[in-house]
Amino acid sequence: METTELIAHLNEEGRLLAGAAAAAGPDAAVPTCPGWRIGDLLRHTGMVHRWATAFVAERHTGYRPAAGDPDLDGAALLDWFREGHGLLVDALSNAPDDLDCWTFLPAASPLAFWARRQTHETAVHRADAESALGEPGPVPQRLAADGVDELLCAFHGRRRSPVRTDAPKVLRVRTTDTGDVWTVRLSAEPPRAERSSEGPADCELSGPAGRLHLVLWNRLPLTAVTLDGDADIARLWREKSAITWA
Repeated sequence: METTELIAHLNEEGRLLAGAAAAAGPDAAVPTCPGWRIGDLLRHTGMVHRWATAFVAERHTGYRPAAGDPDLDGAALLDWFREGHGLLVDALSNAPDDLDCWTFLPAASPLAFWARRQTHETAVHRADAESALGEPGPVPQRLAADGVDELLCAFHGRRRSPVRTDAPKVLRVRTTDTGDVWTVRLSAEPPRAERSSEGPADCELSGPAGRLHLVLWNRLPLTAVTLDGDADIARLWREKSAITWA
């Protein structure tokens, strides 16, 4: 996806997140993030937005930790979130194409990385906010397919991925609306994902991109998509794939 398209999605997903949070209220439970309430979600996502903004706007070329959570609640917390989201959108919109700053996943450029990562971060947490009101709405098709690609090929392509199997297994992920297919080879080493439908698979997950995206991020149950083959592989993904590391 083009960076400008991602930034437009970032702007919309953040707006939807804030709207859902306002409708649910700061003390509403977030079913997709057990133990969290809407206030926790706003603090986390707002902190991540400001953390990312600092790299883009201040051109930090080395890792820097995020600032602590704000001592805010209620309307003040929501205003703080909206302000930080706006600052991130502005920083990305105004950044030069040759931006040089720290990143942590493969990308065509630092600008492309931060636009992609923060858009998907916000889209997933928008779904979290909506889960406080009921089942979250799907991520838009093209954005969802790109989010699946980032998760499979970038996040879980790193050595830190905990998704491992004693015996080699193959997981296939197929969108039924965008025509995207990934083959993920699981073993005692980090997963190896590629855009391919070649060869047999032990398990296949298929469905609309917007639902597959949220299933793979553990925001919807496996029953939200079609599962063919060895269900233990799909359950392994749910047990091991949570992203708790940058």
